[in-house]
Amino acid sequence: MNSDGKYLPEITVKAFVLGVVLSMVLAAANAYLGLFAGMTVSASIPAAVVSMGLLRFFKRSNILENNIVQTAASAGESLAAGVIFTLPALVIMGYWDGFGGKNYWWITIIAAFGGLLGVLFTIPLRRSLIVEGELQFPEGIATAEVLETGQEGGKGVWTIAKASLVGGLFKVCAKGIGLWPEAIEGAKGIGRTLIYGGSNLSPALLSVGYIVGLNIAVLIFLGGVVNWYIAIPICAAMSEAATNVDTVDRAYGIWSAQTRYIGVGAMLIGGLWTIFKMRGSLLSGVKSGLKAYQAMGQGTTEIERTEQDMPMKWILMLIVGSIVPLFLVYQTFVADVSISLPMAVVMLIAGFLFSAVAGYMAGLVGSSNNPISGITIATIVVSSLLLLVLMGKDAENGPAAAIIIGSVVCCAAAIAGDNMQDLKAGRLVGATPWKQQVMQMVGTLSGAVIIAPVLMLLHEAYGFKGQPGTGSDALSAVQANLMASVARGVFKGDMPWNFAFIGMGVAAGIIILDLFLEARKSSFRTPVLAVAIGFYLPLELSVPIFGGGIIHWAIKSFHKRQNTSSEQIEKSNRSGLLFASGLITGEALTGILLAIPIVILKQYKIDLPIIKHFFGKTIPFGGWLGAVLLIGVAYWLYSTACRSTNDN
Repeated sequence: MNSDGKYLPEITVKAFVLGVVLSMVLAAANAYLGLFAGMTVSASIPAAVVSMGLLRFFKRSNILENNIVQTAASAGESLAAGVIFTLPALVIMGYWDGFGGKNYWWITIIAAFGGLLGVLFTIPLRRSLIVEGELQFPEGIATAEVLETGQEGGKGVWTIAKASLVGGLFKVCAKGIGLWPEAIEGAKGIGRTLIYGGSNLSPALLSVGYIVGLNIAVLIFLGGVVNWYIAIPICAAMSEAATNVDTVDRAYGIWSAQTRYIGVGAMLIGGLWTIFKMRGSLLSGVKSGLKAYQAMGQGTTEIERTEQDMPMKWILMLIVGSIVPLFLVYQTFVADVSISLPMAVVMLIAGFLFSAVAGYMAGLVGSSNNPISGITIATIVVSSLLLLVLMGKDAENGPAAAIIIGSVVCCAAAIAGDNMQDLKAGRLVGATPWKQQVMQMVGTLSGAVIIAPVLMLLHEAYGFKGQPGTGSDALSAVQANLMASVARGVFKGDMPWNFAFIGMGVAAGIIILDLFLEARKSSFRTPVLAVAIGFYLPLELSVPIFGGGIIHWAIKSFHKRQNTSSEQIEKSNRSGLLFASGLITGEALTGILLAIPIVILKQYKIDLPIIKHFFGKTIPFGGWLGAVLLIGVAYWLYSTACRSTNDN
């Protein structure tokens, strides 16, 4: 409400257009980051800052318009996670040969339908998790604070712009020109075993570690260390080494075929454990939402503007009615009514449960730390086991059907967690919930439109690891490979269950340790999914993430030594977050843009990087050059956050 007592406009033409554009841009950037690094980050705060910077050029703009823009934009980037974690598995499995033709339209349909379901699922849960619950929703609170200090929008945009330029140049110099490699790594054989070491030279991964903080970064790194320095050497010692295989390739071969399934087992138990812990909140959320709207329908309660959701009666009807399109999607790929109909009903219920888990975890640890991977694995396992019973183990399209069935639920869960953050931010700044929910749908549809062409471009330019015929620059597509492995393993029986069972045992031990730390009220916790991700990621990706966590810790130590006030610490956190988000955005968008010349040059049999193509090798000492420059970027991130505490 402004000084004249009138309500501020929320959904305006400029806010609508800007929300759609940012949703598409951030969906594309997060798609690349997720396929490259196996992790995605929330874009609510960067979207809010960019929105404030751009809306300042208009004569009239307000905080609620900015909130609407970031609401739509973050919906697009969160949808990307649900898509890239599942649908590339169809290409890796050979079920699809690419993302063109009719596959293009199926990607769009699945993304849009799954995302809209995620929005619908969060509406009945908003009251329990946000209004009545005690969850913090850290990124929602941070976004609200950024919106409330809108006068700093211009400076924030400049911070993001500088960092984006640095992240983009880093990618061009490494991938486009070849001044240094994208990773430095090596391995040495010791008798029948081996030892590996390496690190990716990515500012984006460094930024991911900074954003998730030292606790999560340490756990991811420790999972990688245990896998690559204990599990892989043991497996290597127990097997014969091929004489014509490079030691690094041998290490990756053992990881790919055997030890990464320790992470699969750990993720499965972690996802189920999360759902079990959520059982009470799920029931209370639905009950409280229905009770409030039943009272309103009887005329006993008048809901204020800031508590008005979309009409609950229609929302519940849409959720139940979604069984029909869900059935049609499944029937297209399964072609058996006796299978498609029960799967539609079961997966609708599972979708609501998993979306509730995602929303709860987002409130607990934030969207960037939200364990969508574990929820996705649980979804694929449930759908695979059900289809195994209904179709039999000899069904050739069984694994692919499990991926497609699970993908809708995964998109819904990915949307749910991020949307709850936006609704929390909206509640703090006085937004109207139903208007945010409308823009969440708009942002979801915008992201769904752009995700298919981005996948086509990335697949054509880079390819995905695990797919036959890809080169060393193929995107890791960690979760997609994982989903393909789990679905095939359930049906074909070729999954290395012994390693998965080891992972389950490890996960149980980690859960017990976390419960012990919780009872002791320790500030350091051991969420099982963070360790599981570390087991599943290549070690070279975990190292810069760990480095980013160290930077986060170093900044906190600086504040402690300086006795920094809470207001200055918040300002420092915001500056660091904006700089880190800029590094991620710049590298991700440049990776997408580089895909265009890669596709074009392939027609002339020219590969990037240019120097390696024409001279057959990279620049001597290029790896050390990249490492030194990455350390420089790390120091810049550190100094940006520390320096902001002294700014007036």
